[in-house]
This record gives sequence, C-alpha cells and structure tokens, in this order.
Amino acid sequence: MNNPYFSYPLVLVDLETTGANPNSDRITEVGIVQIDEQGSRSWSQLVNPGKEIPEFIQELTGISNEMVADAPPFADVAEQVLELLQGRVFVAHNARFDYGFLKQEFKRLNMRLQAQVLCTVKLSRKLYPTEHKHSLDALIARYGLTFVGGRHRALTDAELLQQFLDVALKDHGFEALHQAIAELLRQPALPPALDPVQIDELPESSGVYIFYGSDDVALYIGKNHNIRKRVLAHFSDANPKEVQLAKRTQRLAWHETSGELGAVLLETSLVSQLEPSYNPPQRRIKELGGWRLVSKDDVLQPYWTPWTEVGSEPVFGPFRSRREAANVLNKMIDGHGLCRQILGLEPKPKSLAPCSAFLENRCRGACVGRDITHNARFSAAIERYRFPLWPYKGAVALAEGPEWAPVLQVFDQWCYLGAINHIDELPALMAKPRKFELDVFKLIQKEFKKQGHKLQKLGRGSGAESQKDL
Repeated sequence: MNNPYFSYPLVLVDLETTGANPNSDRITEVGIVQIDEQGSRSWSQLVNPGKEIPEFIQELTGISNEMVADAPPFADVAEQVLELLQGRVFVAHNARFDYGFLKQEFKRLNMRLQAQVLCTVKLSRKLYPTEHKHSLDALIARYGLTFVGGRHRALTDAELLQQFLDVALKDHGFEALHQAIAELLRQPALPPALDPVQIDELPESSGVYIFYGSDDVALYIGKNHNIRKRVLAHFSDANPKEVQLAKRTQRLAWHETSGELGAVLLETSLVSQLEPSYNPPQRRIKELGGWRLVSKDDVLQPYWTPWTEVGSEPVFGPFRSRREAANVLNKMIDGHGLCRQILGLEPKPKSLAPCSAFLENRCRGACVGRDITHNARFSAAIERYRFPLWPYKGAVALAEGPEWAPVLQVFDQWCYLGAINHIDELPALMAKPRKFELDVFKLIQKEFKKQGHKLQKLGRGSGAESQKDL
C-alpha cells in the first residue's frame, strides 16, 4: 500500500487565479500536498500573474495585487512545480480547472504536464450519492473540516482535500475508497489511431468537439457542457455506429465556449460548413436565394434572386434552393386563387385569354381582367416570407458566462460574428469576413425572441449600451 488512500502516490493541488479562463487568466498562488508511503508534505507559493487581479477575485481569495507584486512569475517556479507533480495522481476539487490552468502555464514554457486526474467532486458524489451538494464549502460544513487562515487560499484548500480523504477512509475503508478512485481513473478503450495526449488535454468545460478521420475529413461534430465527459462517452458506447465512429477517428479538435449559447451557435455553423457524415443529414442548400417583387405594367411579379445578389431592397426568403422557393410559391398561388400568367410564371398570350387554372376554377380571373385585388392578395400572401431588416444600427451582443467575466456573443446583419471578452476586441471582430448561414439565422431569431431583453448594443466598435438604447 503506497499511502492510506490509494496504491499510487497522490498530489493534492489547489490554485488561485485571476479568473476562469486558462487562455487569458493567470495563476496567483499554488498549493500542493504530496502523499505517499513516506507521509504527506506541503508546499505553497504566491505567483506574480503579470496582470491585474480583478477586485472581485481579490475579495474572494484575499490575494491582492500588492501581495503578488514581489512574487516570482510562474516561469521561475515551473520546474519545481512540475517536479512536485510528476509521477503522481493529480487530485483537486473540480480538478480539470486546476489541471487545465497548469497545463496551459506549462505549455507557454514549452513544458508538458501529463497525469492521471482525480476530481474530489466526483469522488464525493460516488461515495455519498444521497448528498445533494459536493462543493468544498458543503464538505466543510457536512464533515466539520477545519482550516486556519483564509478559506480561498491555495494550500488551505489543498489540505482540506486531505481531510476529506480521511473522512472517506473512515466511512468506507481502504478497499472501497481504493476501488472508487480506481473506477474514476479508469479510461475507456481509445481509438487505435488517436493520440492519448489529446484525451489528456480534453477540457471539462462547455463547447464543441470534432472527430476527424483520414484525410482530416470531419466525421462528427457535437456540443456539450462537459466536452471531456461527452467525448469519452462516445468511446464507451457499444452502439455499432459509435464503435464504427471510434475506429475511424484519428484526430480530435474542440472549441471551448462560455456556455450553451456559444456552443449551439458554433455547432450549427460548423455542421453547416463541414457536413460531417455521422451527424444527422442536413437539408442541403443548393442555391440560397429569395423572391424579389418587381412591378411590371402595374402587376407585381416575383423574380428569383440569388442570396449573394440581395441588396437593400425587400426580399422574401431565404430558401435553400430555387425548387423549394417555387414549391412555396405554387402553394401560395393555389391557396389564394392567384394567376400564374399574371405572375409571369406561365406564358401570356398576345390576346386576352384565360390561364389554364382559370378553366379549372383555381384562378379568380386576373388573366381576363376580373380580379382587381390580385396585387393586394399576392402581397399579403407573400408577406409572411419577407426577410426581416436588421433592426439595430450596428452589432449587438448577448452576454454569457459569470457576471464578473462575461463573454459577449456578437451578431450583426443576422450573422454570428464570434465571441469577445472585452469591447476593445470588437473592431477586429467586425473586420473579419462574414457569411450568411440559414440555420444560424434561424437560431439567432429564436435566441433574440427568448433573450431580447438581454441584448446589448455595440454599434460599430463603441462602448456597449443596454437594451433600452436599442
């Protein structure tokens, strides 16, 4: 037995950081407890993050900008930290947060961290399934865990994890605790062509993931609030389709998002662009376009217009193909007694003569001068397909993520432009090429109806304003 809890050395880790994003935020403190057959040893270090610590984080952790001003940057302690972690099971509460931050810090230094990862939140849920709360604060209250000093300090929280392991050992015994840890560490069989490093790097955050096969062709695109958990579930599924997908997978890619909205927007866009073979078949867009109304001899007639040629004039659509648009128009004509001849869809004789539908009582007689309301009825019938003008003066956004670090999902002219963390990033985002995507347009309309009261006006690069100014 290597230690009282497991047959392999453990390292209990907690970090304090400037925020929640490992790509843009930095570590401010590292707390480590090594546990092995020789006992336990603690180590901690304040770290200069090289950026301001937000006031909210200072209040939460008690770590101020002044406290880290003279602390070493992570680069100066990286080798020591890596030595303390290597060869041990990495244990943390919400472990992928701490593990992801450390991996990113090491990556910036061209160093690599790879370890088995145990999350004590998951361990608590497994050992105490009848309990509803498993946060560290909940464990402290439930089991009477004790600490000295600030609650949100790295070493304090790491040492609290050892107290929780002591409680679990007392309640369940070594064999049951060992088995629970082993089950949580167990990985499913991976596709033979897939690099295990990619599995190790999968985040436990919201976002979109892509399975690629040979020739780097996209096989499947999915979204989930926990990318890692969902991807591994694919490899554990015995469904023949999932087994075949796993065999063909050679590479993984993923894009983390701030939440469900960012994930569904990105997934919709990527599925449309990449057309992965294992996703449900999408309705193909053969020729995106719409109807434009032109007055000819005081008669309104529809003219097909490709979407790339649509300007500021009113247009009715969009439709995925000219055939789809024609089918909609034909149903409209039959349902409202309109005349194909008058609409320019059927040859018009030189002399006044009825169209074929008039002889079958399906046309009200515009072709023979008996229907003076034809224009009005046609306008009313096609109005439901009118493409809405962009109702704002510029770009707008929906905020997603924590209140203290929101991510802005940005939209303009019914296109999804992407996500920004700060309004200063808007000009660069606005300058990028954009493409109108029908499925994304429909999704935007749905979200605006649902969350319109939360929209923020961004204009063309100025500061954000509230919905009341839209």
